[in-house]
Amino acid sequence: MSSLERLGNEIVHYLEYCRAMGVKRLNVRSRVMGVAATSEQAPKARASAAATPALPSREPARLAPLPVSLFDEAPPADESLEAVRADLGDCRRCKLAPARRNIVFGSGNARAELMFVGEAPGADEDEQGLPFVGRAGQLLTRIIEAMGMRREDVYICNILKCRPPGNRNPEPDEIAACEPFLRRQIAAVKPKIICALGTFGAQALLRTKDPISRLRGQFIDYRGIKLMATYHPAYLLRNPNEKRKVWEDVQKIRDYLNAMET
Repeated sequence: MSSLERLGNEIVHYLEYCRAMGVKRLNVRSRVMGVAATSEQAPKARASAAATPALPSREPARLAPLPVSLFDEAPPADESLEAVRADLGDCRRCKLAPARRNIVFGSGNARAELMFVGEAPGADEDEQGLPFVGRAGQLLTRIIEAMGMRREDVYICNILKCRPPGNRNPEPDEIAACEPFLRRQIAAVKPKIICALGTFGAQALLRTKDPISRLRGQFIDYRGIKLMATYHPAYLLRNPNEKRKVWEDVQKIRDYLNAMET
């Protein structure tokens, strides 16, 4: 495939993503891209470049080693998702149990190459017992489809299996109670890539306090698996201007998976 054809495919994919995200109009500004400026443009360009201070390079996230804990014991080998769910049972291991309607374990392809890990169920998820079925879930489905995949091709779950009251943030003791089951889910699916959605999804998996803005955009090792952190779909509903950054992140995931197939 020529470079021009690759560029055309990227443009098509991006336009499809924009349409999936609900974008109805794109404002395109002309700019010089790899083309020599005219004699009239060149002095202005040089003057502008001289007046613009250089931006500091963005360093990759420096993550502390995962601390040893009771939950660092290796998950059972070749365990199925059904076995993990059976062991979870009617979980009463944390204070979220009394207020929940349903445990939201996970759904999708049990042998998916790509696994999405969110933060916690919301009201719709608590009602149906399925992850990402509300407005944020509909947006996630459109993102997956814009990547050229189907929702049934991936596996989706959350850090927490029960809804926190009022959709508040997950608390450390709740994360600690759910973490062993999440690790066993990951071990059962054996994904090639994990996409951590949102601050708590990324921070809980990586055991870091770094903000999602610092973690996103790069592959980070999670116990031998590539992990890409990005913004949560619910955040995108409140901040639609950040959708392009998510598109950049999921493009890297798509390209990595495509490269593995060639």
